[in-house]
Amino acid sequence: MTPLHFSPHMRLAELISANHNLILILPRLGISLGFGDRSVREVCVQYDVPEDFFLLLCNVYSFEDYRPGRKEIEHTDMHLLAHYLRKSHQDYLDRLKHIERHLQQLAGQVEPKYGQLLTGFYEEYQQEVIEHFDCEEKIVFPYMQQLEDGGTMPEGTEGFSIARFKHVHGNVHDKLNDLTGIIFKYLPGNVFPKESIELIFDIFQISIDLDRHTLVENKVLVPYVEHLERIRK
Repeated sequence: MTPLHFSPHMRLAELISANHNLILILPRLGISLGFGDRSVREVCVQYDVPEDFFLLLCNVYSFEDYRPGRKEIEHTDMHLLAHYLRKSHQDYLDRLKHIERHLQQLAGQVEPKYGQLLTGFYEEYQQEVIEHFDCEEKIVFPYMQQLEDGGTMPEGTEGFSIARFKHVHGNVHDKLNDLTGIIFKYLPGNVFPKESIELIFDIFQISIDLDRHTLVENKVLVPYVEHLERIRK
C-alpha cells in the first residue's frame, strides 16, 4: 500500500496551505470554510465525509507519484465518489461558461477571422467536455452504482466495462493548452491587457484542476470499478 502523504491528524488549514488547490475539493464534499484549527479527522466527522476518501483525493491532487494500491482502493469508503465527480463536473461547466463570456468579449476586439478562430475553437472544446461528462454521468456512474448494489445493469450500460471507458478516456484538459497558444499568437497586446491576463490565468487554473480530475478518474474511479467488477464476476 502506498503510504499516505497527508494524515487525518493534520490540521485542515495546514493541509490547504500545503496545496492551495485543495480548497476546490471542499465545496464538492459540502465542507465549508471556518474550520479553524480542527484536524482533518474532526472536519470529516463534522461533515460526514469518510476521512480515508478525503485523504485519497487530497493525495491524488497533490502528489504526482501517489498511486493508491489495490488494497487501499478496496478498503476506502467510496460512497461519495460519484457525488464528488458530479459536483466537480458542475463546477467545471460553470467555470467554462465564465471563460466563454470573457473570451467572447475579447474576441470582439480583434480581426473577425481571429475572433472566430478563438470562439470556434473554444466552443468545440467545450462541447467535447460536455460529452465527456455526459458519458460519465449517464453510463459510468450508473454502472458503478449497480455494481455496488448488486442489481440489474441499467439501460445503456449493456456490454459496458470500465476497460472500455479507460480505452477511450481522453484527457479533457489538453486542448486548453492549445487555446492559450492561440491567444498568445493572435490576441493583440493592446486589447484589454488586464482582462487578457485574467482570461489566460483562468484557463491555466482550470487546466490544472482538470488535470487533477483526470488523475482522480485514472487512479481512483477506474481501479475502484475494476474492483467492483471482480467482485461481481
